[in-house]
Amino acid sequence: RDKLFSLDYILILSVLVLGIISMFAMYSTDGGEFKYHTKSHILRFSIFFVMFIILSFLQIRFWHKTSSLIYITFFILLLGVKYFGLTSSGSQRWINFYFMNLQPSELMKVGLILFLAKYYHRIPNNDVNKITFLFLPIIALIAPVLLVITQPDLGTSILIAVGGITVAWLAGVSIKFFAYSSLIFVSLMPVAISFLKPYQKARILTFLNPDRDPLGAGYQIIQSKIAIGSGGLFGKGFLNGSQSYLDYLPEKHTDFIFTLFSEEFGFFGSIVILLLYSLIIYRIVNIGNLTRSNFGKLYCYSFATAFFIYVVVNMGMVLGLLPIVGAPLPIMSYGGSSMMSIMLGLAIAMSCKVYKDTPVN
Repeated sequence: RDKLFSLDYILILSVLVLGIISMFAMYSTDGGEFKYHTKSHILRFSIFFVMFIILSFLQIRFWHKTSSLIYITFFILLLGVKYFGLTSSGSQRWINFYFMNLQPSELMKVGLILFLAKYYHRIPNNDVNKITFLFLPIIALIAPVLLVITQPDLGTSILIAVGGITVAWLAGVSIKFFAYSSLIFVSLMPVAISFLKPYQKARILTFLNPDRDPLGAGYQIIQSKIAIGSGGLFGKGFLNGSQSYLDYLPEKHTDFIFTLFSEEFGFFGSIVILLLYSLIIYRIVNIGNLTRSNFGKLYCYSFATAFFIYVVVNMGMVLGLLPIVGAPLPIMSYGGSSMMSIMLGLAIAMSCKVYKDTPVN
């Protein structure tokens, strides 16, 4: 009973409201009919929302003890994708588990944060910047990122890396390390670009100049900006988005779900979505403030930062402020693996709230 009252009901309500909004948005992508995407999205959100609540009651010690096992499991699944994965649209990112096609790279977003939170929890502050204690986190970060890049999935690999880097930053790793790493990264950029797929290079060039290929690589972003702009202050109304309904907007149920919503509900509707995301992020940070364990604080602050970046990258992408990298909008976008990953991350954060006074050794 005490644990039940310890739940963060504001966070739960925010997630639930966002999930309900996403159901209506998905219904709109299916043309106002209960077709495959709508039915599947409702089912997945319902299952993973219940999973979120149930896993919230697991002891924070459980997540601490199993963090390495969770990371290794997700890494093995990434290896499985390389050798047994399903290929779609030129990318090999999924494993067929019959009941769903799982994308392990989405789960690794949470797995890496959890693993590094435990790692830095056990290291004294004075030892964080010693060379011997930098090898394992570097390997733990680079290994899954390289595997995801080869799928190829540049966007998800960047988001995984951002989550890991955030934990290291919050743990107190010296800014010199990040400065040197940035210099090395910049110097290797020409080499990295040579390994990019043609469509990835086209996305970068399109970001710099969308009008260079308006019917090809630039089509998505041009139509996205037209749809968002045409929504105005109050939108065209539910099920009345012309860009969406006339099929000018591709991938509207996944990466461009925010575009569809903005066209139908306008600037003020978009503000509501932003406020819901802001509230979710604030509640996760607040849990980090409440929990007494360094492990819980590192996890919550890092996951909140990563969640914020997921939202910024997707919205920046559909607004033309960032290159199109294939990053789903948390909870809103269609996709079982992304939904599972976010709900798992929220469940671990909630566990930190329920067991905020529990010491972690």
